[in-house]
Parts: sequence; structure tokens; C-alpha cells
Amino acid sequence: MLEMNLSKKNIISKYGKNSLDSGNTAVQISLLTYKINNLQNHFSIHKKDFSGRTGLLKMVSKRRKLLKYMRKKSVLKYNFIIKDLKIRR
Repeated sequence: MLEMNLSKKNIISKYGKNSLDSGNTAVQISLLTYKINNLQNHFSIHKKDFSGRTGLLKMVSKRRKLLKYMRKKSVLKYNFIIKDLKIRR
């Protein structure tokens, strides 16, 4: 849990305007990407965790909606986030 908090702080400070800016769209997308990647590792071990898979699909859907919003507001930031987080689109 401590490792996740440290990485969350690093993500917020990297993509946000300051270390407390967790509401920024880029920060939300990067945090969701971090959680999604960790859950994918979890599902490679626990193949029958279907309730967890439902949560994963909700996170992917939320990230997709945030990316759509970001693309509408600023294409430059959208392209930067896609390239930096290695999200295929």
C-alpha cells in the first residue's frame, strides 16, 4: 500500500500543475492507467476473479471517457498523454 501511495504522489506531481492537483484530467487518466496495469498483472494470476474484472472494465470505460473529453478540449495534451502512457487508441 505504501508503494502505491508513493507512485500516486509521483504521478500527481508529474502530470498535475502541482503536487496537490489530483483533479486534473491528465492526472486522473494516468492514475487510472496505473491501476489498470496493476490489475492486469493480478488477472494473469487470478483468472476467475470476475468481480474484479467488472471493476477493471469500469475503470477502462472511465479512462476512455476522460480521454474523449481531453481530445475535445486539447489535442496536444491528448497526444502527449497517449504517447507518454503508451495507451493504444
